[in-house]
Amino acid sequence: QVQLVESGGGLAQAGGSLRLSCAASGSIFSINSMGWYRQAPGKQRELVASITSGGSPNYYVDSVKGRFTISRANAKNTVYLQMNSLKPEDTAVYYCNGGIIIGASYFPKDYWGQGTQVTVSS
Repeated sequence: QVQLVESGGGLAQAGGSLRLSCAASGSIFSINSMGWYRQAPGKQRELVASITSGGSPNYYVDSVKGRFTISRANAKNTVYLQMNSLKPEDTAVYYCNGGIIIGASYFPKDYWGQGTQVTVSS
């Protein structure tokens, strides 16, 4: 069984920083791309940032460009989201996602973390 567990959320002031982590564990053969999503109250879940299996960021939503940085440590099956210059509009539940392969003969399957709350006060 595969699990994704996020950590690092919490309360920050506008202009501050937080670093989210998401560790994948369980029966993992390999992990394809990984990403961070967020969902604010009353809004649809949106992709914030994604990164390839090789560690190259390949997407940032316009609203976080220049402020957020996605990275990953493949040896630890972990993806990070460094969030700087936080704004109140960044307040949301943040979810990590990964395309995980559990064996050589398996297709990748999407897995989700349980979410971590980020609240930015003005």
